[in-house]
Amino acid sequence: MARNLLKNPSGEEQLEFWELTENGGSQWKVEDMPGDCGHDFCYDGVTKYFATSFELCLKRQVIDLLAEGYFSEDLDTQPAVTVEDWYCGRTDCGCTYQMTVCLLDENHEVIQEYKHEPVTLDPDCEDCSWKQVTHIFSDYGPGLRFISFEHGGQDTKFWDGWFGVRVTGSTVTVEV
Repeated sequence: MARNLLKNPSGEEQLEFWELTENGGSQWKVEDMPGDCGHDFCYDGVTKYFATSFELCLKRQVIDLLAEGYFSEDLDTQPAVTVEDWYCGRTDCGCTYQMTVCLLDENHEVIQEYKHEPVTLDPDCEDCSWKQVTHIFSDYGPGLRFISFEHGGQDTKFWDGWFGVRVTGSTVTVEV
């Protein structure tokens, strides 16, 4: 089983290891599961999540694959790169979710990008419980050295506080 290359994927260490690329509204916050007007998570062991606010909140990690112990020769065989993320909304406020993952070369130039279509969750007409996003990169060519993972969102009612999308359990794995 490949290991998760993201550090602190569920907020157990607050915002450690994450670069806050957008930190709007009341800013990013880590909360305990299930939180106010929240949903229980589907797997044991995940006890926290990251909450967004009324203006855009995005956070990112850039994974240095060579520093993580991978060899250039192995990476140039184009191993499968699997990305997973979990998001949900509150039962009292709508929210938006977005995710962008880029495979990068040694100069941080984009080799391939996956941009999940932005999602809007409305508790008045749909289930806002935890949903999973999965994408597998393949046939992207040689040169992979870094992976940029960015996700987040905001609420749709511009309420002060943390009424936006919640994210947790993010993973990035490389199958070598």
